[in-house]
Amino acid sequence: MSVITKKDFDFLKDIKKNNNRDWFTENKPRYVEAFDNVKGFFAVLEAEMNTHDMIEKTKVFRIYRDVRFSKDKTPYKSSLSGGLSRQKPALRGGYYVHIEPGNSMIAGGFWGPEPADLKLIRAHIAADDKPLRKVLKGKRFVDTWGSIEGDQVKTAPKGYAKDHPAIDLLRYKQMIVRKHLSDKEVLSKDFAKNVSKYFKTLRPYFNYMSDILTHDLNGVSLLKK
Repeated sequence: MSVITKKDFDFLKDIKKNNNRDWFTENKPRYVEAFDNVKGFFAVLEAEMNTHDMIEKTKVFRIYRDVRFSKDKTPYKSSLSGGLSRQKPALRGGYYVHIEPGNSMIAGGFWGPEPADLKLIRAHIAADDKPLRKVLKGKRFVDTWGSIEGDQVKTAPKGYAKDHPAIDLLRYKQMIVRKHLSDKEVLSKDFAKNVSKYFKTLRPYFNYMSDILTHDLNGVSLLKK
């Protein structure tokens, strides 16, 4: 089983202190080793997730930063991360794991819904917000994730009144959750299993969102037969 190791953490700590191309070139074998190890971890995590979910794709992100439109011109990230997507079109939602000494976290939800999906989400919530509120108040959801977060419009989305009873939910442009993890948790030999257990608590949320994103307001399936 691939696990996150102290060597991986040491590399990430060192590149944070030496974020330049000369240092990276000299230490690239350390990066390759850490990156390959993290890919191994994600392979194990995907297998764990597929015991209770259906993962369509897992992607591990490389350490190189795109600095073209960023004020921060440091060429490398000080973290390693990856995402897992559920099988579309019937299953919606995605998972994310961020590995960084002192700042590791896991997340899930809907980072950048397509305009048509966001429109459908809002339409269902506006018609009846009780099912989603029930999910978000679930004990396992709250104990693990707290509450949803994400970018919001300042007042109200186009077509909705500012005093709509569900305006607190309708304002979201993203609907994500995050959970920060200690270094001890990340370095545990059971890290993949524990992350899978945390992600499993998102099932009621993902079930609800998958349902409304695949049906119109009359309950008619939008999936092609």
